[in-house]
Amino acid sequence: MMLRKWCLVLLTCLLFTSAARAQLVIEVTSGADKLLPIAIVPFGYNGTDPLPQDVAQIVQDDLVRSGLFKAIPRSSMLSQPSKLSDVYYRDWRLLKADYVLIGSIKNISGDRYRVGFQLLNVLTQKPADDYTTIDVTKNHLRDAAHYISDAVFKKLTGIRGDFSTRILYVTEQNAESKHPLYKLQVADADGYRPQVIVESDEPILSPAWSRNGRDIAYVMFKNMRPRIFIQELATGKRKQIMSFKGLNGSPAFSPDGKKLALVLSKDGNAEIYTLDLATQKLERMTHNYAIDTEPAWGPKGNSIYFTSDRGGNPQIYRLDIKTKKVERITFEGDSNYRARLTPDGRFLVCIEKVGGDFHIAVQDLKTGRVKILTHTDLDESPTISPNGTMVMYATTENGKEILAVVSVDGLVKYKLPSTDGEVREPAWSPYFN
Repeated sequence: MMLRKWCLVLLTCLLFTSAARAQLVIEVTSGADKLLPIAIVPFGYNGTDPLPQDVAQIVQDDLVRSGLFKAIPRSSMLSQPSKLSDVYYRDWRLLKADYVLIGSIKNISGDRYRVGFQLLNVLTQKPADDYTTIDVTKNHLRDAAHYISDAVFKKLTGIRGDFSTRILYVTEQNAESKHPLYKLQVADADGYRPQVIVESDEPILSPAWSRNGRDIAYVMFKNMRPRIFIQELATGKRKQIMSFKGLNGSPAFSPDGKKLALVLSKDGNAEIYTLDLATQKLERMTHNYAIDTEPAWGPKGNSIYFTSDRGGNPQIYRLDIKTKKVERITFEGDSNYRARLTPDGRFLVCIEKVGGDFHIAVQDLKTGRVKILTHTDLDESPTISPNGTMVMYATTENGKEILAVVSVDGLVKYKLPSTDGEVREPAWSPYFN
């Protein structure tokens, strides 16, 4: 992988360890110091046919995964109301719940359902929010659950939830054979509903989302040569946009979606370029004898952060798009790689190498303060949630490659190991509306 053998990967992108097609699962390992107790009551249902999804359970799993909430077990509930008139606040005070979420699901026609929900404040004994309904088909009950999770999270934290977002990741089957199969997959942020976007018998690398979430970019090898593709998620239509001799890698969409930053070695050295997607105009952004790679746009689109060994070892630099001035950003640790910016531009997340270990680190760009967020020894490929609170990354646990998540403050951690094999190269989607 990139962080293990820096120069080899930059020049060939061929180091790609094993993974298998996988459903991701959630294992919360730590949360905030004080968790908010909340009861997610099973939703009432008026139908006769069983529902394919337990909406209340999905909401509970979402909120618990955030590391900020403690769910009251269903087995402890003294009652399970589905409407406000049936709520007895004393029952929930006895269980020490601060909030209660109630809801109902009604079959309105065919496979269409109306999901209603309301959040209640136990301390004030009043609704914390208005009663809300959403209409969905049976196949979109999980989407309804994530919508509810986002609404509750926003109401109680003031931060927009990320439960309705999605993730890209790469897997590999038959890793030990002579004929491995690589797959780029997309799934809900909780790992459910994985779908194969593209598969190949050669490596797939560096998946990236467009800012509107409709298109993705990635690197796929064909005949042992790296090529960059852009693909529409809805239709599966894709086009190859770059295939120069040498390295073609690390695509990254600009915030306005009009350009793509990428790495090319067509002129003999790995440099950062931008490609205007409308005119196909290619502009070289860096000019240095060193290896420049891993571009990441600043939130306003007026700068690009990238990794370079121009100072003797890999560090992160910032390029001003207009002036082409380059400024070194990271100084702590032996090396720093793979910059990612929070949406507000305040924090830079990267991989920091200290000794022989690679950790997720966050740097406050205003104060310069750096904090190590993880303590595993081989972390890679950080990607930040669209609300800027969580970092997903690839890591190794007991010899197996998994995905893991840590909050930007380091308090919340959970893992997404696969049920069938290994997984890596995560990319967290933007919001879809």
